[in-house]
Amino acid sequence: MMQFLKLLLGFAPWIAFLVIAHGSMYRLKLGLAVAAALTLVMAVTRLHRGVIMWVGIAFFTYASVAVFAFEHMWTVRWMGVLANGALAAGAWITLAMGRPFTLEYAREHTDPAMWNHPAFVRTNTVITLVWAAVFTIGAGLAWLKGLGTSLPEWQIESANYSFMFAAVVFTNWYPLEMKRRSQACAQIQP
Repeated sequence: MMQFLKLLLGFAPWIAFLVIAHGSMYRLKLGLAVAAALTLVMAVTRLHRGVIMWVGIAFFTYASVAVFAFEHMWTVRWMGVLANGALAAGAWITLAMGRPFTLEYAREHTDPAMWNHPAFVRTNTVITLVWAAVFTIGAGLAWLKGLGTSLPEWQIESANYSFMFAAVVFTNWYPLEMKRRSQACAQIQP
């Protein structure tokens, strides 16, 4: 549970942005300002680090300049695609590098002797894979929303939130399930 709370804290700027930045240019600017400030404060105080921090710094810097300085309407229109796409790219890159982004959060509550254990790395690879898929799906849903499809906006948003909620549940459940299975196997073996 503590791993999940740390992961959630790491996404605080993104969550703030998601909650605030919709419905008007004012709310978009407010969401960007809050998220950018949270990202910087959390980076300086070391509450936020790793790839999600760097993705946040890059994304919120770009989006803030594009929206505040230029009121770049393409960026405004495709903000959901860009935000989800940035997170997806960050997650997929960590997987390609063999360093799933969830490792950093999981290590804070795991015995250092386990950090390189194949089961620990594999568990975090699977969790990061789920998040990478959810962010990719979120980018696709935001793209559909930007196209103005016949689907009502609330259905697209509900689908996106449902996938995120499923990833949160999975993030909590999967490590416990892997631990349970490992303990069950240990009891069976002589």
